[in-house]
Amino acid sequence: MFPALAVTPLITEPVPIFLTVLVIMLLAPILLNQLRVPHVIGLILAGVAVGPYGANLLARDMSFEVFGQVGILYLMFLAGLEIDMYNLKRNLRQGLFFGFITFLVPLVIGIAGGRLFLHLDGLSSVLLASMFAAHTLIAYPIVSRFGLSKNPAVVIAVAGTIMTVLGSLVVVASVSGVYREGSFSVGNLLWLLGNLVIFCVVALYVYPRLTRWFFRKYSDGILQFVYILAMVFLAATVAKWIGIEGVFGAFFAGLTLNRYIPARSRLMSRIEFVGNAIFIPYFLIGVGMLINVKVIASNWTTVYVATVMSLIAMSGKWVAAFITQLRFKMTGTDRSMMYQLSNAHTAVALAVVMIGYGMGLFDESILNGTIVMILVTCTISSFGTARAAARIKMLQFNESALGNGSSKYKRRPRRSLVNVSSPLSAPQLVDLAMFMGRTDSLDSKMYALHVRSDNSASSRAIGRNSLDVAEHTAAAAYSRLKPIERFDLNVVTGVLNTISERDINEIYIGLHRRTAIIDSFYGNKLEQLLKATNRMVVISRCYIPVNTVRRIVVSVPAKAQFETGFRQWVEAIGNLAIQVGCRVIFCCPEETKVAIESVYRSSGYQFSRDYRFIDTWDDFVLLANKIQDEDLFIVVNSRRQAVSYNSDMDLMPDFLQRYFSNNNLIILFPEQSGEPGEVETMAEVMSTDMISAPSPLTVKAMHLYRKLNELRRRYMRRSNNRDSFDL
Repeated sequence: MFPALAVTPLITEPVPIFLTVLVIMLLAPILLNQLRVPHVIGLILAGVAVGPYGANLLARDMSFEVFGQVGILYLMFLAGLEIDMYNLKRNLRQGLFFGFITFLVPLVIGIAGGRLFLHLDGLSSVLLASMFAAHTLIAYPIVSRFGLSKNPAVVIAVAGTIMTVLGSLVVVASVSGVYREGSFSVGNLLWLLGNLVIFCVVALYVYPRLTRWFFRKYSDGILQFVYILAMVFLAATVAKWIGIEGVFGAFFAGLTLNRYIPARSRLMSRIEFVGNAIFIPYFLIGVGMLINVKVIASNWTTVYVATVMSLIAMSGKWVAAFITQLRFKMTGTDRSMMYQLSNAHTAVALAVVMIGYGMGLFDESILNGTIVMILVTCTISSFGTARAAARIKMLQFNESALGNGSSKYKRRPRRSLVNVSSPLSAPQLVDLAMFMGRTDSLDSKMYALHVRSDNSASSRAIGRNSLDVAEHTAAAAYSRLKPIERFDLNVVTGVLNTISERDINEIYIGLHRRTAIIDSFYGNKLEQLLKATNRMVVISRCYIPVNTVRRIVVSVPAKAQFETGFRQWVEAIGNLAIQVGCRVIFCCPEETKVAIESVYRSSGYQFSRDYRFIDTWDDFVLLANKIQDEDLFIVVNSRRQAVSYNSDMDLMPDFLQRYFSNNNLIILFPEQSGEPGEVETMAEVMSTDMISAPSPLTVKAMHLYRKLNELRRRYMRRSNNRDSFDL
């Protein structure tokens, strides 16, 4: 591949080689962080130092070939996996525009530069320009560490990446066809594009269905992790077979699997850990081992070629980012983020230069110049991305501080209590509590509680095992959970005492299984708990993992916006929707819709949501025919004497038991009282967006009018051929 040294490396045994790599992975970030050098550059420079062209400690053997290839595929997979699909859809037009511009501008500049400054022929110039057009998201781990993977500028850059990779591959295929056949072949180009379309269609159809089936059948974390890796490398292998670069297959696999791997799940933690700890560092060290500093210093031709190539590559990407900034009226910081993320050239550049070198279109000066260009662009991209990410994070912090300071609403610290009765139900309840919690809450606390009323050895063993499983579930997702084992009179008393002692404001509990005909739907324990506490209670019964549901359907009663815990449960459902990544359909009165939207706009929630208007119990009954087995049905209920309570809710348990016995169900009882200054009234919620809120007295006065107007509204809906409950 590259000129190799005849000197045998100092370290040749497998175990010392792996130990040396681990030491580099450990020390390089620690030492260079003191110099404010991004760890990405630290690993590349470490590869230069220990590689065959440095101290010659290690040879770039098959292990670096294998792990390096796996690393770049893993990097692209993570980029597709961590992207916010809702923001991707919102910014798809900008992403496509940026992808087209950041491919076309460097391509044109590259062709002109190759002809004018490097004196290449037309075919070689086009092939060289395809190297400048594509880029690699080598600085993406920096963005991920800053928590900016959902930032619009980052989403646009990631969306544009795949277009540049595909465009460059098309150019390379066309140049190869011209080199072999002596002329351009439209048939070969159409064949490549046809394979691309077939690959995308098959992946979009097969991967989601297979993943849902596998996750529902196998809950073991290791099996799920191995399955995900197999799907990623299967996509990369198939993409390679049909003439598309493997990085596209890995990236597209990340997009298709994105929906089923929540950001706060145990599976995501495992995926990120393995990639950032092993595969991606191996890839970066391997890139550094390709750089021959001696050749660069001793050959002025290589220096000239490398300078020209680096300037062409960086200028083309900057112009493309600047055009995109002007077109969509973005900020300079957004332009900097798009430019720096798209500035690094690694995977495609190496592939293109080796193809051109093998065909005789490139000489050794282009070969060595490419390696220097990789080092220069990766270094500038890493430093620039870190600076842009820091500026964006600071702007977000300032905006958040300003918003919190101007708002009357003071959010309480989150105190969650997960009641675990067995090791089997503990993981699902803990996952649900994590998904519904705020991701930006630093002062939140989560507890797992097991209450036993006897001191037998078997009871203590079940309790300890349940709490161990709950604690392990939270720890695997990097969440803090404190286990509590309690001996008390009964479960209800134990939960109530814990609520008082720990200042709990939300309780997660599983729905009991009916063991006798006389059992009620909720069970005596839950009914006693609901009567004894006014905190938010989430009762769950899910037959499938939450991350595999297709939709979330939420039934909201009238006047729910006047409850003190309104914002709390609305934000909880928003958190769940963002983690699961599916569409939410709120079935509620029109007045409640306005209040829900006010909460989400003031809190900055972004996810796909729709509304269907319901006003009466008959409307709610019609939902029974619309909820599917793969949906999650959330029923927002109410306690007696509460503002949103109505007599029809007495029929709710029997109705749910009769028509939703096989559905995934969550019954949510909001907090329905609170201390002054701790909860937010609906008037304060609405005033955030300058929307006036009617008082409860006004709502009661309007109730008769709504009843009289109901027939007219239904008639108008039917006349417009719109089914209010078409979910």
